[in-house]
Amino acid sequence: MKSPVVKRSIVVAGHKTSVSLEEAFWNGMKEISGLRNMTLSELVGEIDNNRQQGNLSSAIRLFVLDYFKHRAGSGQAEAKAAAE
Repeated sequence: MKSPVVKRSIVVAGHKTSVSLEEAFWNGMKEISGLRNMTLSELVGEIDNNRQQGNLSSAIRLFVLDYFKHRAGSGQAEAKAAAE
């Protein structure tokens, strides 16, 4: 049985590291980095610099979750304002 977790090598702040994430999180990261006009490595570096604790994979998952949670919330607020 194939694991849904995908391990990829990435360069962060000039150092090569590997990160294991589910494909959905990799896709989310690609979308976010594209919208921000930055490379995946730059985005991972930003997440790495801002993380408070835990490992990098966990920090990335939380970042992606938070990003899409806020995006969904702002979409709901816009829909509510348009309905009023």
